[in-house]
Amino acid sequence: MAIAARPTTPTQARRWQKITRLLPYVVLTLGTVVVFYPFIYMLMNSLKLGREILHSPNALPSEITLTGYTGVFTRLNVLLLLRNSVFLAVSITLLNTLLSALGAYAVAKIPFPGRNQIFAFMMATMMIPGVLFLIPTYVLMYNLGWVNQFQSLIIPAAVSVYNIFLLRQFLQTIPDEQLEAARLDGAGDIGIFWWIVLPLMRPALTSVAILTFIGSWNDFFGPLLYLTDPNLWTVQVGLLQFQAGVPGENIQEIWAMITIITLPLVIFYFMLQDQFVQAFANVKFK
Repeated sequence: MAIAARPTTPTQARRWQKITRLLPYVVLTLGTVVVFYPFIYMLMNSLKLGREILHSPNALPSEITLTGYTGVFTRLNVLLLLRNSVFLAVSITLLNTLLSALGAYAVAKIPFPGRNQIFAFMMATMMIPGVLFLIPTYVLMYNLGWVNQFQSLIIPAAVSVYNIFLLRQFLQTIPDEQLEAARLDGAGDIGIFWWIVLPLMRPALTSVAILTFIGSWNDFFGPLLYLTDPNLWTVQVGLLQFQAGVPGENIQEIWAMITIITLPLVIFYFMLQDQFVQAFANVKFK
């Protein structure tokens, strides 16, 4: 394999410097194309006729049509599905973010016997496949009378060990001296958490909120398993209604519904992406 020769003249040095400056922009441009192509592909096909989607899925639409979207709103109560999805996603996000922050603060900044052992046990539970909890959780929800109710999805998702881990790692960046000074001034743990820790954790909390919201919004199996009333269905379960025995029969509606499901996630992420990047830039994994 040939190795590029180092520049030996000023002209070659300037040319090499221009190439090295341009290279990151080329890589970022290619990455942008890779990331945005699936979204453009989805939006493009949602504006096509069914036969055109089947025969030319990668081509631009020869005729822009909204028949897929009108079919979705005609056959489904999309506003009800969106309301249910938003309610579940927001409820799970708020509850999970708050409880995970409390758990992370406890194992990171409150000294008590067995703190490290408890955290190690919590981390060990992440190695257990989630499918093993499927039947016990359903039996518990059934015995509580929560099947076909939103709390069957909200309560089990109220705490995430993974989120506690992320927040704990972020809390390691907060000096203990800052919290000890507040304790010397008479502040309790709740006051320290609410008035000092939470504002400092805003980037990490935003990241956890984004991840939790995306996970709850995209959850298909949970609503399908627990919610049997069509008035409680989410957009993910609503997408299932376009499944047909004939391949490609509802292809327009499927692409339109996928676009409707995806747009809130894209908007939500771009609104909070700065906080998301800042949180992971500050996390210390140790």
